[in-house]
Amino acid sequence: MSKLTTLMCELPPFIPAGAEAMTVTIELPPGDSGTPPHRHSGPVFGYMLEGEMVFELEGEPERVIRAGEAFWEPGGDVIHYQAANNLNDAWTRFVVVMLGVPGEPMLTIVDQDELEARRDRRAPRPAAGPRA
Repeated sequence: MSKLTTLMCELPPFIPAGAEAMTVTIELPPGDSGTPPHRHSGPVFGYMLEGEMVFELEGEPERVIRAGEAFWEPGGDVIHYQAANNLNDAWTRFVVVMLGVPGEPMLTIVDQDELEARRDRRAPRPAAGPRA
């Protein structure tokens, strides 16, 4: 018998007109820091297949997302600071669906000048400690 399980239900703040959709898998080796701070042109919806990811968006404290959990980010002007493998001894794999502005990159790296100008928008950081 088929079974449908709702993992997450969100109302994104916007979906770009004529949005392009891209579904990708991302695989992070043990301890990998992931993509440098960046933003997406539209919302992103994800599902953690295996491992753990340190996930941090502008204005929110970092959190750990574990296998079997869904996550999302609004995209647009919000900086995505971290999507790092939280494990030093295992791979982390997740799938994301990105909705982007047609003709614009789905992901744009944020430069150091902008990070500095917006540093007051980043939530306080926890004390650094070793990863599991």
